Amino acid sequence: MRASIDFHTAWRKSSFSGNDANCVEVAFAPLAVGLRDSKNASAGQLAVGRRGFSGLVRWAERP
Repeated sequence: MRASIDFHTAWRKSSFSGNDANCVEVAFAPLAVGLRDSKNASAGQLAVGRRGFSGLVRWAERP
């Protein structure tokens, strides 16, 4: 199912990315988290549920 989620106002880039162009931006909406490529923001976005995003972050933080 496709849904339209408005992420237009709150895209953020990680402070860990510095000046590197190869990073992902995130935006938070009430029911979802948006992900997009910072160097090609107009290419589209991926929306995932907040629980799924939380799991992704926990997985990425593993040693």
